Amino acid sequence: MRAIRLLQLTTFVSTLDRFVMPPMLISIAGDLDAPLSEVVRAASVYFLVYGLMQLVWGTVSDSLGLVRTMRLTMLAAAVSTITAAFVLSPLWLAVTRGLAGGFFGAAYPASLVYLGDTVPARERQPEIARLMVGTAMGIGLASVGAGLVAQLLSWRAAFVVTGVASLVLTVLLRQLAQPPMTRRGSSVVKAVAAVGRTKAAVFVLLMAFTEGVVLLGVLTLLPPAVEQSGTTPAVAGAVTAVYGLAVFLMTRVVVRLTKRFHPAIFIGAGAIAAVVACALLAVGQDPVITAIAAVLLGLAWTSMHSSLQTWATEVVPGARATMISLFATALFAGSAVAAAAVAGLAEDGAYGTIFFIAAVLTVPLGLFGSVSRARWREP
Repeated sequence: MRAIRLLQLTTFVSTLDRFVMPPMLISIAGDLDAPLSEVVRAASVYFLVYGLMQLVWGTVSDSLGLVRTMRLTMLAAAVSTITAAFVLSPLWLAVTRGLAGGFFGAAYPASLVYLGDTVPARERQPEIARLMVGTAMGIGLASVGAGLVAQLLSWRAAFVVTGVASLVLTVLLRQLAQPPMTRRGSSVVKAVAAVGRTKAAVFVLLMAFTEGVVLLGVLTLLPPAVEQSGTTPAVAGAVTAVYGLAVFLMTRVVVRLTKRFHPAIFIGAGAIAAVVACALLAVGQDPVITAIAAVLLGLAWTSMHSSLQTWATEVVPGARATMISLFATALFAGSAVAAAAVAGLAEDGAYGTIFFIAAVLTVPLGLFGSVSRARWREP
């Protein structure tokens, strides 16, 4: 099996678990007899721990190897997420989902580092874009499947499914070849210092944090926003699954265009799509508007995020694993901060206000990101 296929499967399983909770937020709140704001905050714990653990896994993978780290963390993630299916309170939901997020957090960054270590820089962005196929499939299946499972069976069954999938992945990753361990014994303190001394690296991390606030923050609240408009969890999940389909289709387009256009163009185009999407959602959250916005968000993620990720693999080549870990930390820290900050607004049903704020924040993200990427030159 080609390495890219195994990496796509890894991103698929980790994304499946990451997106399985948003379509079920309202169902979980009802079953646990808890306010929606508490369940939203429990979901934010997942993203926060997911981000904070990135540097840890980057250091561990330099010592144990990328593949071994991926297999061990997938095993622990399976145990954590299956345990989450049996909790009886928002507190234990936050604890178990936080653990799952921490372990699943090793998957996608390790996949990026694997490509950075094995694929030449000029060929890297198409491969990173192909990695998003697994992301798209995970988002689509989580959005549709979680809503249906929550409506027909129970939200708890969805966590069991993602846990079992992680167990299967643990076995399949035995087929993935381990790249040369060139960073063994390297100092994480020196690596972080190298990133901190590089202005371009710090800027990319700031862009990642803002992107997490905008794109991942919006995606987390998209299903409950649609459901609040009067639809069922299954319909809300189906509408947001359009996002996964859009990412899948747009990935093919981006892969073909990467050799013809500068990455700055993709960052700018993605930001424009995100602004329009958030503006539409600020006006209304019915299924039709949400589906259109989901397509635009899929374009934004595929175009802008793949460009920022590729940039992250290039700014500090000597500390690539650390930089990728910090990139993911910034991305999901932004998502967690956004979810926690707007939990009260979500409780009040003020989704229009939330999406308007996201639209405003996307403007400087796209402007500074595209201009800076156009001026940057590889060291």
